[in-house]
Amino acid sequence: MSYAIQEIFQSFYEDFAAMNSVSYEASKVANSISNCRTSALGGNACVCEECGYIQVRYNSCGSRSCPCCQTIPKEKWIDKRKSEVVDAPYFHVVFTVPEELNPLIYSNKKLLYNLLYQSSAATLKELASDSKYLGARIGFLSVLHTWGQNLSYHPHVHAVVLGGGLTTDLQFKQCEKSFLFPVRVVSKLFRGKFMEELKLLYQNKKLSFSENHAKYRNSYEFQELVNLLYSKEWIPHLKETFYGADKVIEYLGRYTHRIAISNSRILTIDSKGITFRLKDYHTGEHTTMTLEPKEFIRRFLMHVLPCGFVKIRYYGLLANRHKRKQLAICRNLLKGLYQKPRLEGKSCVEILFELFGVNVNLCPYCNIQSMKPYLTYHRRQ
Repeated sequence: MSYAIQEIFQSFYEDFAAMNSVSYEASKVANSISNCRTSALGGNACVCEECGYIQVRYNSCGSRSCPCCQTIPKEKWIDKRKSEVVDAPYFHVVFTVPEELNPLIYSNKKLLYNLLYQSSAATLKELASDSKYLGARIGFLSVLHTWGQNLSYHPHVHAVVLGGGLTTDLQFKQCEKSFLFPVRVVSKLFRGKFMEELKLLYQNKKLSFSENHAKYRNSYEFQELVNLLYSKEWIPHLKETFYGADKVIEYLGRYTHRIAISNSRILTIDSKGITFRLKDYHTGEHTTMTLEPKEFIRRFLMHVLPCGFVKIRYYGLLANRHKRKQLAICRNLLKGLYQKPRLEGKSCVEILFELFGVNVNLCPYCNIQSMKPYLTYHRRQ
């Protein structure tokens, strides 16, 4: 396993923190990544009962922002979501906002991230309930992403939407067209809902403004921003998942349990810069970018979520309270073949072996399955 991100934080974060103001959440993530799988977090020693070989295993940090810690939770999440798919079309919808909003969202992360979820969800539910488009109660899950390929700040919400739903008389009504809703209708409704709530937040003095954007405390300046945002088209991305919801769930799974960038994209690390791979979505070509270490860390930490913030949310038929009952009704009506969860109820040891062929009980020296823990190392205070 590559530990490139950890190496960057271990080598350069101390200098970065000495020169920059770092939030509590970001500092906690940086320290977790730096200490992950080191003696600082404690661990245990395992001994082979056959040959006496001793292996020390340090604890992982468990942070949802750590690129080394979330593989098993990610795989379990993907496995569970795949078991909830029904035999109907699915659509992948991405809700974005104009870049002029990015500084305001960054200064009000929790408040405006929640507004992104609320506005996008309300848009989908309102259009689905309209008989002109579907006239049914749909189900979907939403995931917040805040980064682009170059680690820039780009908040947007991905939604995997069932292309059909239950009517009031409990019949399943499926989307008849190759698109879920007209893109322009989605755009205008989403913009209207987001902007209406944003103006209320401003009127109620709930918004914070950074020094660089203090001018928006003036109501006339803020109205200029509002006018600009209304003049722009908020273009969502909306397409059917032609290869099934499974593929979109796997795609989202790569981002639900980490932030910003994976270890595999890091090419070189030195004091002059961090070089990593990225994809240009305008041309479809892969290229590279080099950032000075402190700038890399700054961009990475921009994407740390507020403490306790719920990143994956479920709506409509997939809302946790009624999901089991509603999905059972849909499946009975559609009569499809559905997979059961492969990983449910299995331990981490069993999952590691099933997915990656890694047997943690196998002695690397004598190749006999006889490794047993015998000593625990406590976390350093």
